[in-house]
Order: sequence, then C-alpha cells, then structure tokens
Amino acid sequence: MHTAALKTVDWRSDTVTQPTPGMRQAMFSAPLGDDVFADDPSVNALQDQMAALLGFEAALFVPTGTQSNLCAILAHCQRGDEYIVGQMAHCYRWEGGGAAVFGSVQPQPLNHQADGTLALADIEAAIKPDDAHFARTRLLTLENTLGGKLLPFDYVQQATALAQSRGLARHLDGARLFNAATAQAALTGTDARVEARRIAQCFDSVSVCLSKGLGAPVGSVLCGSREFVSRAHRVRKMAGGGMRQAGVLAAAGSYALTHQVDRLAQDHALARQLAQGLSGIAGLVVEAPQTNIVFVDLVGPAKERAPELMAFLAARGILTTGLYRLRFVAHLDVDAAGVDVTLAALREFFQA
Repeated sequence: MHTAALKTVDWRSDTVTQPTPGMRQAMFSAPLGDDVFADDPSVNALQDQMAALLGFEAALFVPTGTQSNLCAILAHCQRGDEYIVGQMAHCYRWEGGGAAVFGSVQPQPLNHQADGTLALADIEAAIKPDDAHFARTRLLTLENTLGGKLLPFDYVQQATALAQSRGLARHLDGARLFNAATAQAALTGTDARVEARRIAQCFDSVSVCLSKGLGAPVGSVLCGSREFVSRAHRVRKMAGGGMRQAGVLAAAGSYALTHQVDRLAQDHALARQLAQGLSGIAGLVVEAPQTNIVFVDLVGPAKERAPELMAFLAARGILTTGLYRLRFVAHLDVDAAGVDVTLAALREFFQA
C-alpha cells in the first residue's frame, strides 16, 4: 500500500514560485544574443519594457535584487559618501553590508515608524552639513513595500521632495513595487501599472524584482536616467553581473510583466483570508496584511510551544519562516486549498 505524496504549502517567500507553463514556453522560444555585447534582443526588450512602464530613460537587467541595489547605491554615491536608509530596509540589513564593503559608502540607518515610514524630521536631521568631519550625505533610499506594508503615497511624495530640496538623490528598493502598486490601486480605483509609475516617478532610480510575486525564476531590473544606468552598468560588470545569453531569463521577466501583474490581487486576497482565519486562534496575534505578507506573533503559552509548532507544520508539508514571529507570504503557487490546509493544521495544533 502506497501513501500519497504530501503536497507542500510553501509560505516561506514569494521567491519560491515556479515558472508557469506560459513562462516556460516564453523562455524556451526567446531570441538570444550576448548581453555583454548588448545584443541580446530579449534582454534589450525587457529593459525597454520596464523603462517605458515606469517612465524612465533606461533600465538594466541584473541577476538579483541585492546586486541591483548595490549598483544603484554605488552609481549614486562615491567613497566617503553616505545614504540614509531604514533600519529594517533590505539594502541595509539584509544585503551583507555591500555598499560599505565594496564601495566605502556609509549607511545612515534610521528607525521606522509603525507604518514603515521614516519620519521626515529624522530624515532632515540625518542630513550632514558640508564639513570635513562628516560623510557626505548623497542619497535617500526607501523601500515599498516594506515588510508587506504599503508606504502612503503622500508620504512618498513628501519624503522624496524633502530629499530633492536638500540636493539628495532618491532610490527606491521596489522589490515588491507591483504589490505596492496593486494595494495602492485598490485605494485609488485605478490600475496597478498606473500606480507603479506614479510611485516610481518620485525617485531618480528604482529597482524592481521579477522573481518574487511576479513569478519569474531570476532577476531584477534597475531603472533611471541613461547616465545613471551607464554608471550602474559599470558597477554591474565589477560585481560579476555581466551575463551572456541572459535572454532566457529576461524573457521570463517580460512574460511576468505582461501576464502576471494583475493576478497579484489574488495573492493579497489569500493573505487576507489566511489572516482572518488565524485571528480566531488563541495565542496568535495577527497583523492585518496590506499586501501578500502576513505576520503572526505567538504569545503566552503558545510562544513556549513555538519549536514544537514549526515541527508540527513541517511534518504536514506547511513551510513558513520565523519562530516566535511567523511570516506567511502568499504567491502564485499557494491557492485557497493551501490556506484551508494551513488553518486546519494550526487549529489542530492549538486545540491539542
């Protein structure tokens, strides 16, 4: 007698998505060249598509979001400069200190407000005077979404206007820009692509990840002026990001932009469905999701059982991250049945 294979419900990240059949076909049939010679037609098409979509002169396809942010910071800043950034921003906390290690660019981290913003007064206070004692403040970086939170658009406008008025460049880590745009479109009654452009146009450069909610297997795109992208291209080369027949990967990104932006609203709906179900379980404090990420804190006796819970979920094919604070990320490979399985497992555990 054979036991049926356990179906995994993988909530660890939206980076675990697999290419859809349509995306695989686009990759298979992509026309190819050599991107180091700038003659890969599929890479060039993706770069032109993203630049036009977000309203920039040029764009650069890079292997990862980490490398994209590194290229952006080092294209904006020189040795001895600094960038203002949030304590929990990916380009500060989660990217190995790359700007400091490789570029001698100093981060100036600021604490976040409860909604993920950096207080305007804190940004203002962090800008250094023109004095030899201080690093030269050159750049403000924001991230949208941040931990699944949508930065309010009026705040984005105010923060970037402040930076511009003080002579700072402005970079957006928009790893999940289209999730932010989807949430913003729900508030304004417009389209996610319209809102993505509105957000992006507040910045001098924007990095967008293709391999999260958009579902491509690899890659990010960095947008900006032609001059900025030229500088970023040089950094990409030094960082080992020059690929050859990269159109196989770029074609997946183009397919995602064409076919998989509108479906992000489904991920947001599944996140809300999961959060609503979890909110009724004693011992769990659920943060209402704004996009596709649900955070759940274990409190009281439930916290003491955290390691046991993780093992219990894993044994049932339910994967998540964290321990006392769990993170569930909805994406195209999680469906309503996966939500039901997850809720049933958690209810079973806490009723035991």
